Amino acid sequence: MIRRDDDGALTILTLDRPDKANSLTRSMMVTLIDHLRDAGQRAEAVILTGAGKVFSAGADLDEARAGLATDPIWEDLSGTLAALPCLTIAALNGTLAGGAFGMALACDIRLAVPAAKFFYPVMKLGYLPQPSDPARMAALIGAGR
Repeated sequence: MIRRDDDGALTILTLDRPDKANSLTRSMMVTLIDHLRDAGQRAEAVILTGAGKVFSAGADLDEARAGLATDPIWEDLSGTLAALPCLTIAALNGTLAGGAFGMALACDIRLAVPAAKFFYPVMKLGYLPQPSDPARMAALIGAGR
């Protein structure tokens, strides 16, 4: 579930599925994209965060096995975030992995609690990263040798 709280020019979107480490289903991603597009029309800032102690584990494992892991919706989601005309902030309240990493990369600012852990296991699981993730990561942390 995606919880939306509007406070004046601020929209807070919370990934609210803590019993499943805020893992994302396709339906949740469609809802999140809709909320982002709507907020982009009126908000001056969007904060994306997670409920509980985990930001997001990325894709719901059952849906990932059924095709969500390679669905173009991941790129749609990160592209929508990156294209918003307002400030976007990833408030990383805990661990993030996989596709959730791509969402954080697409935001303007990333703020993390000290205990947050970042995992990008997509290639270990046999998948390619989202097309925009490597370029965004290199732009943020620099290219390796």
